[in-house]
Amino acid sequence: MKKKRTHFSDHKDFLDEMVLRYNRVDFIELDPISIPHQFPKKEDIEISAFLTSIISWGQRPVILKNANRLMELMEMEPHNFLMNSSSKEFKCFDNFVHRTFNGIDCCFFVESLKGIYVDQGGLENVFNDSLKKSDHHMGEAIHKVRSIFFGNYAPGRSGKHFADPLANSAAKRINMFLRWMVRKDKQKVDFGIWKKISPAVLYCPLDVHSGRVAREFGLLTRSQDDWKAVEELTVNLRILDASDPVKYDFALFGMGVEGKI
Repeated sequence: MKKKRTHFSDHKDFLDEMVLRYNRVDFIELDPISIPHQFPKKEDIEISAFLTSIISWGQRPVILKNANRLMELMEMEPHNFLMNSSSKEFKCFDNFVHRTFNGIDCCFFVESLKGIYVDQGGLENVFNDSLKKSDHHMGEAIHKVRSIFFGNYAPGRSGKHFADPLANSAAKRINMFLRWMVRKDKQKVDFGIWKKISPAVLYCPLDVHSGRVAREFGLLTRSQDDWKAVEELTVNLRILDASDPVKYDFALFGMGVEGKI
C-alpha cells in the first residue's frame, strides 16, 4: 500500500516539541551565540553578535576560537573600542584570519561598523529604518543595510562576507544575527534586545542542515539553498506560527546537526 503523504502542518506538534528540545540555555555554550552572551551592554551584544555571525561558517570550535580572538582584539569592550579607536589602532586586525575572512576584511568591517554607530545611531537603527523603507520586506531591507555598510566603496573581496538576498543569496548568517537580536522568549537563548522589529517579519536562517530537515518535513521543495528557498521555507513556517516563524530554526538546525532526520 502506498504511504499517505502528510502536509507539513501535520508535524506542527512534533516540531514545537523539537523547538523546546533545542531552544535551551545549554545550547548556548557550544554555539556562536555564546560570544555575545559574554556581554551585558546592548551595544556590545549587537556588535559582537554581528561580527561573530559574519564569521560563522565552518567548524564551530574554530568559529568560537576566532570570534573570541576578535573580542580580545577589541579589549572585550567592542562598542568602546569602536567609538574611541583610530584607524591606526584598527591595524591590530591586520593578521586576523578566519577561513577566507582576513585582516583586510576585518579592518573594513570594523571601520564600517564604527561609521554606522557614529553616523547612523547603530545597527538597530539602520536595520529598522531600512525595513520601513522596504515595506517590511526583510530581503530588501538587508540589501539596503548592505549598501549602507559598503557606502561609496566598491565591496571588492569583502563584499562576499555580507550576503545580498537580492542576488539570491540565502543570507544565512545575517538572518541568524537578526534572530538573535529580535526574538525573545523565556528560554533566553536569543536576546530580543531590538524592540522596534517584530519577530513576525524575520526570515529563517537556511543552511545544509536546516534545509535537509525542512525538505524531509515538506516545508521546502526547492533544491537550492538560496533566497528563493528561504522565502518558501519562511512562508510555510508562518503557517505554523505567524508571530514567531523562525523559532523553528532551533528544531530544523538542531535535528540536522544531530543527524536525527
